[in-house]
Amino acid sequence: MPRTGFEQELQRLQDEMLSLGSIVESAILESVVVLRQRDAQGAHRLIEQDRSINRQRFALEGDILALIATQQPMAGDLRILAALLEIVSELERIADYAKGIAKITLLLGDQPLIGPPVDIPLMADKAHAMLHQSLEAFVRRDATLAREIPRQDDEVDALYNQIYRALLTQIISDPAAIEQANFLLWAAHNLERAADRVINICERVVFTVTGELVELDVAEGATATPESLA
Repeated sequence: MPRTGFEQELQRLQDEMLSLGSIVESAILESVVVLRQRDAQGAHRLIEQDRSINRQRFALEGDILALIATQQPMAGDLRILAALLEIVSELERIADYAKGIAKITLLLGDQPLIGPPVDIPLMADKAHAMLHQSLEAFVRRDATLAREIPRQDDEVDALYNQIYRALLTQIISDPAAIEQANFLLWAAHNLERAADRVINICERVVFTVTGELVELDVAEGATATPESLA
C-alpha cells in the first residue's frame, strides 16, 4: 500500500474510533437518565446498543491488526495503531458500565429512588467530560492535556464517597432500603470505574506522543468498592 493509502486508512481507523467514542460518551449520560426515570424501554435500548458497540470494537481491532500485519508501520505509526487498539478496548469496557447501569434500572423497576438523585448524574457528567477530553487529546496528540485529565478523577472519587455515605445513612435509618441502596451503589461504582478507564486512555495518548509507557497518578485512599455490574 502506498504511503498515501496507508495514511488514509490510518485516518479512517481514527475516525471510526472517534465515532465509537461518541456513541460511548452518549451511553454514559443516557444510562443515568434511564436510571433516574426508571425507563425500562431505554434500558433495553442501551443493552441492545452495547451489542453493536461490541461488534464495532471487534471490527476495528481486526482492521487495525490487518494494517499492522500487512504494512509493517514505522515506530511512530505503530504507536498510533497500538494506542488505537487499546483505546477501542477501553471504550467497549466503558460501554459495559453504561450497560450495567441499564441492567440496574431493570432491577429497580418502577420503585421511587431513595438515593442521592443529584450526585450520580454529576458523576456521569464528569466521566463523560473526561472521556471527551481524552479523545480530544488523542486527536491533537496533546500529551500535556492527557496528563492533566486524571486529576479530575479526584472529583469523581469524592462524589462516589459522598454517595456511599448518603446511602449508608439511608440504610441505617431504613433497613428496608438496603436492596435499592446496593443497586444505586453499583451504579455509582460503574461510573467511578468508567472514569478510571479514561485514565488508561490518557496513558495511551502519552505513549503515542512520547513513546513512554507511564502510569498517570490518581488519587489514593478512595473507598473500597465491589466489582462492577456489567
